[in-house]
Amino acid sequence: MKQIRRCTRIFILCFLSVSVFVPIFLLTNVLKNFDSRASEGFIGDLSSIKYRTDTIKLHAIEKEGGESLKEPPEVVYKDSDFSSVVDRGSSDGTITSVQSKNAKSSMGTSQGMKQDSQSTQWEQRSLTFGQEELSKQMTLQYNQKLQSQSRRLLDVKLKEAKDQLIRAKVYVRFALMASNSHLVKELKLRIKELERAVGDSRKDSDLSNSASKRMKAMEATLSKASRVYSDCPAMAKKLRAMTYSAEEQVRAQRRESKFLVQLTGRTTPKGHHCLSMRLTAEFFALQPEERQFPNQQRLHDPELYHFAVFSDHVLACGVVVSSTVSTSREPEKIVFHVVTDSLNLPAMSLWFLLNPPGNATIQIQSIDNFKWLTTMYGAALQKENSHDPRYTSALNHLRFYLPDIFPMLNKIVLLDHDVVVQRDLTELWSINMNGKVNGAVETCQVGEPSFRRMDMFVNFSDPMVARTFDREACTWAFGMNVFDLQEWRRKNLTKVYHKYLQLGYKRPLWMAGSLPLGWVTFYNHTVGLDRTWHVLGLGYEPGAKETDIEQAAVIHFDGVLKPWLDIGLEKYKDYWRRHVNYDHSYLQQCNIQR
Repeated sequence: MKQIRRCTRIFILCFLSVSVFVPIFLLTNVLKNFDSRASEGFIGDLSSIKYRTDTIKLHAIEKEGGESLKEPPEVVYKDSDFSSVVDRGSSDGTITSVQSKNAKSSMGTSQGMKQDSQSTQWEQRSLTFGQEELSKQMTLQYNQKLQSQSRRLLDVKLKEAKDQLIRAKVYVRFALMASNSHLVKELKLRIKELERAVGDSRKDSDLSNSASKRMKAMEATLSKASRVYSDCPAMAKKLRAMTYSAEEQVRAQRRESKFLVQLTGRTTPKGHHCLSMRLTAEFFALQPEERQFPNQQRLHDPELYHFAVFSDHVLACGVVVSSTVSTSREPEKIVFHVVTDSLNLPAMSLWFLLNPPGNATIQIQSIDNFKWLTTMYGAALQKENSHDPRYTSALNHLRFYLPDIFPMLNKIVLLDHDVVVQRDLTELWSINMNGKVNGAVETCQVGEPSFRRMDMFVNFSDPMVARTFDREACTWAFGMNVFDLQEWRRKNLTKVYHKYLQLGYKRPLWMAGSLPLGWVTFYNHTVGLDRTWHVLGLGYEPGAKETDIEQAAVIHFDGVLKPWLDIGLEKYKDYWRRHVNYDHSYLQQCNIQR
């Protein structure tokens, strides 16, 4: 019995040995045969790949030749043109180098070895440089990816809360239509609670501690509402209606905001009105001899530097005069001619009597003193197609009568009352005008805040306009202009101005204001000044560059956002404020502050 068991065990062990080792032996032989065949096939595949490209190229060349297409130009390489090319544009971001193929077999062994050594060194340096560049690029991309991911993660909670509020308001509309009062009350309560928790938050960190709790309660209520109102098309229709209504409200508010900004730009602040009233009252308390300005004998001296300002704003004129005199190397040779209306004449006069411009000379005149202006211009000004007093005011068009206002002068610089002078302007008198009448900075550079085109203000659909003027002609700016009054008189440009003014009354040729009339009056009579003389755009939202402002001789707050208004751009106001003495008693009494 024991012998039978022993034989059984031996048989089982033998069977197990055969069943384990025989398959291993067979599999080993199969793998050997497979490796040899695979390696031969793989090598064959490589060779076919290597030469397949050339075959395709050759067939392509034959085909192109058969179709009579132009052959590519032959490129002849010289021996000195050997180089290694580093390709950094592979799809996987790796760097590959291609050996130069134009080494000649006729070159000497030592020279070839030297060139190979230089090429290898250059290739190694290129590889190292390329690896560094690749590493930098990958690091930069990784950082950018992290930053973008972090931005996406920012304010997720706040956005979710706002989405919940929108969904809840939509469901309220549905609940109202279905007269589901219980759900309406619950939704309105959740909206009120969540709006209070969100408040004016702009990021997640601004949210109150109760925001999460309110959001959970809102989500539960929204889930309940979604089960009650599961009609998706109706929901989409309601959302479209709400979107359209919101867009209409935004458009209406934008129109209202634009109107209010324009209205604010046309009004006088309360403090500035107070200043004019106080100065007017004090002026009439002066004796006649106390109202006289010194050095009036210089007013008609053509050898001096004459500036003209036409304005009804006392403090603005004060800034123009003060900044011009303070930056002049020879202030005693400066003469200012300020023209205002009869209403503001007393206030303007007293201001400069109390704040004389140092050694400079100043003259204050009223436009009503020019009797000839009433006969030449008169009621025609009232036909100006605009309700904006900036355009209908005679002061705005007085610039076209400079030769008549100053008959004894040869040259004058006209400054708007919303400019600040930062550099000596007496160099303008030495500029060669090349026989032109007007010297101004051009505004035809695209992308600048001051960019203007002729067809923006001039109607080129009119045949007369299209025939007379070039749509592509370069435009220029009012605000700081030097005028050769002798050339003006010789060419009689004031008559040209009257001609175009009358034409504009008969049909719509240009927009209201003096700028388009200036373009057509001084068409081909304007010389462009260097851009550093006059920088515009400080009264518009895009604004001007800081570097341009610092280098400019004159900075111009053209536009509605004047520096003395609350709506003015705060980042530019300091350029204007530095020339205002806010400690002045009259400014203190009228509460005019920075």
